[in-house]
Formats: sequence, C-alpha cells, structure tokens
Amino acid sequence: MFDEPVNGLDPEGIVWIRGYLKALAAEGRAVLVSSHLMSELEGTADHLVVVGRGKVIADTSVHDLLARASGDRVQLRTSARDEAMRVLAGAGATVTPSGPDMVTISGLPAERVVTLLSQNAVPFSEVAAHRATLEEAYMELTRDAVEFRSEPVQREAR
Repeated sequence: MFDEPVNGLDPEGIVWIRGYLKALAAEGRAVLVSSHLMSELEGTADHLVVVGRGKVIADTSVHDLLARASGDRVQLRTSARDEAMRVLAGAGATVTPSGPDMVTISGLPAERVVTLLSQNAVPFSEVAAHRATLEEAYMELTRDAVEFRSEPVQREAR
C-alpha cells in the first residue's frame, strides 16, 4: 500500500517508482496506491476504486472509466464553422460551438464527421475524438459526493 508515492520526487524518481509499482503488479501482487494526482495515476493504474463520502462510487478499469467519461464527443477545427455545424446537425449530430473556429460534436464518430465534411466540401484542419482525462472523469464521478466544490477563480479588473 502506497500513499502519495511520487510526492516530492524528482522526474527520475517518478519514473523509477512507476516502474517499481508496475513490476510489483506484474509479479501478481495487489498494489494499492492512494493519490490526489490524477495525471500520475492515469499512466500507472490499471484499476480504480473511487470512494466518496465513505461509499464506493466506482470500481472499474481506468480504460472503462475514461471511455465512459469521454463519451462520443468529437472536436472539430474549421474555418467554416457555421457551414460545418449545418452539415453535421443535418446528419443528426448535436453540434456546439466551442471557439471561433472550434466545434464540439456528439452523436457521430470522428470518421463519419470527416466523411460528411469531405462530401460537402467543408474545409477542416482537425478532427479528434475527445479523450477525457482521469481528472475530468473523477470530477464528473464525484460531483455529487463532495462537500466542497471548486469554482473558477474570478479576478477583478484593475
């Protein structure tokens, strides 16, 4: 059982401890790691148990948790945002602008998005399936199981 095993380590030490934990698991040992560093666990853990308010709220593989949190969202970068939104919505997708040249799509896989845009001569420079981070998945999973929630910091104009 390890509690925050990479806390305070330099990059070399972090690489070493990751290898050590994986080697222990490869021997068939159960390796339990407690950490608040989601990005560290994402690259090391195979299976997660998430506890909130004293109850197990997830007992799943990292892969499955990330797949559920990622959903079927696709990110699109295009110089013809309005035209792309029209074409994709016409194909049954839910399309939301997420920046001046960015669109978030759900309901269509990335391959279908590329096909539709190409068939309709809509220019695009990037199409990527959304991949949630472990931190995003954790925050979503525990949103109803925390007493205090982080809020975006609002800075006063000077």
